[in-house]
Amino acid sequence: MRVHAIPAGLIPTNAFLLTEPSLGEAVLIDAPGGIWAQVQPILQKEKCTLKEIWITHGHWDHTQGAAETVRATGAPILAHEADKALIETPDVMRPLVMFGVNLEPVKVGRWIKAGDRLKAAGEEAEVRHVPGHCPGNVLFYFKSAGAAFVGDALFRGSVGRTDLPGGDAAQLARSIRSQIYTLPDETLVYSGHGPETTVGAEKASNPHVPA
Repeated sequence: MRVHAIPAGLIPTNAFLLTEPSLGEAVLIDAPGGIWAQVQPILQKEKCTLKEIWITHGHWDHTQGAAETVRATGAPILAHEADKALIETPDVMRPLVMFGVNLEPVKVGRWIKAGDRLKAAGEEAEVRHVPGHCPGNVLFYFKSAGAAFVGDALFRGSVGRTDLPGGDAAQLARSIRSQIYTLPDETLVYSGHGPETTVGAEKASNPHVPA
């Protein structure tokens, strides 16, 4: 499985394109604005078809490019139902976004929940629910690849903000400790913004949520 980290959108937001050329398959994790223009040439080069779009959470900077990508590929959206309103009726976020930002709704094809097992590029991922930054924030953990895609729950040396509607600092700390810090220390953590880190590094030094 190849991991292509692709920052995109008005607020640089990480999308992750997971490809496996030997199978001709790909999955996109999160869809910031303009992501399709960057994803399309990679799919063409590696001769892969986009099978699904997995959304870590419903905030606009992670979903703004979803509708365009769905139109181009027909790939279904997978997300947690707690963020249904944010994804399917994104105008509820209008008071919180920059002027002129286009918020286009997109229908979710499958609602996922904690404990679900998904397939991407020939590898299995476990879904874990990590609310606190956003009610529907989930992570996708690939045990075989030693990687977790966590959305905005945890960053290198920081955590997701909790001052937006639906945010809860105490809940986020519980989520991080129970759902992320319980992964092996060597697990690579791919966040929605900024560089990657590891579970062990954050347990040892994250000032916001000490282990």
